[in-house]
Amino acid sequence: MIRILKEAETDRAQIFAREDPVGSVEAPVREIIENVRQQGDAALKHYTKEFDGADIPTVEVGAGAIDEGFRRADPLLVDILYRAAERVAAFHQHQVRNSFLVNEEDGIVMGQKIIPLERVGLYVPGGTAAYPSSVVMNCIPAKLAGVKEIFMVTPPGKDGKIPPNILAAARICGVNRVFRVGGAQAIAALAYGTESIPRVDKIVGPGNQYVAEAKKQVFGKVGIDMVAGPSEILVVADGKCNPQIVAADLLSQAEHDKNASAVLVTDSQALAEGVQAAIEEQLEKLKRQEIARASIETNGKIIVAQSLDTAIDIANEIAPEHLELSVDDPFDYLDKIKNAGSVFLGRNCPEALGDYFAGPNHTLPTSGTARFSSPLSVDDFVKKTQYTYYTHAALEKAQQSVSNFAKKEGLTGHARSVDIRFDTDFK
Repeated sequence: MIRILKEAETDRAQIFAREDPVGSVEAPVREIIENVRQQGDAALKHYTKEFDGADIPTVEVGAGAIDEGFRRADPLLVDILYRAAERVAAFHQHQVRNSFLVNEEDGIVMGQKIIPLERVGLYVPGGTAAYPSSVVMNCIPAKLAGVKEIFMVTPPGKDGKIPPNILAAARICGVNRVFRVGGAQAIAALAYGTESIPRVDKIVGPGNQYVAEAKKQVFGKVGIDMVAGPSEILVVADGKCNPQIVAADLLSQAEHDKNASAVLVTDSQALAEGVQAAIEEQLEKLKRQEIARASIETNGKIIVAQSLDTAIDIANEIAPEHLELSVDDPFDYLDKIKNAGSVFLGRNCPEALGDYFAGPNHTLPTSGTARFSSPLSVDDFVKKTQYTYYTHAALEKAQQSVSNFAKKEGLTGHARSVDIRFDTDFK
């Protein structure tokens, strides 16, 4: 049963505690990465057999197999995928940046170029957690950014095939190449390259703790979006909320993972007790009941705060991945939110809307990193290069300022590189 904690009577350590997954996978992941670096495709096939139970003749999924997957995909889902891709694109289009040029002083030109990454890798979970929505959310911003090559890696089933719905999403969103490999070995392949998989500039997408650890270890060799932890939801709700609805929203994230976190913060003891009972009732009806119950009993909590303003303060301290403001006039509270991956406003905006269809991205900072991180966006798929041009006359005006600044820092070579251009012996 989910715990109820009274904020005024509970130690802060309990209020803000986050349970980390037990056990480190650093050493086995390091070994996997090294073996992929040394053995390439042979290592990928070995690990796919070991971890996924699949013998794969080739690492890459051919164009014919992708076409077949698209034909076999659920027609209803295909229609939804097209519409979801349109909505995600419409939202992310507003994030596209333009290069700029500044020429406000005679003889001086400065600017910044926005340059798309050449090649990115999308990690898409597979097995019991095959999510076409991950393809949409990761691929669309990359396409809008102008990335030339988008590769997708995802683990196959025991038959060595990728689920048709995943292949349909890849085709709809414009993935260039698909590879049937998952886990830490897929991350290693994207980072270092193998005979079949060219190395990429950046890796994005969610995965299990092995995938997260692998992304951490290859960072620096390639870029990554983030090191994602278990999924999280925090609902701030007033006493007018329907406890059955709040319970359903909490369970929508609890069913993701045994380590997922579902938290309610409310100013109503009656709502807290109602939600606690509703969760128990609804758990019995969930297909992923075992996973959701483990999440609720380990990481779930209901915090009864003294006021809604205190509830907002608690939410900012926790900095959740998903934050629902299930209150009257939710826009009155929006400016008070400082730390959250994505905010869902009002009583008719469940987090699941954002997972699939609304438009904003569902790849979000977790584990409190919303204090300093942002949702996946078009910005993640571009780099910025700045440039400067000075005429000789413009440099002359700045000479003494630059030269003296350099000398004050003890860098006489810096100063000399400016001064020498005005030394009559070198003209």
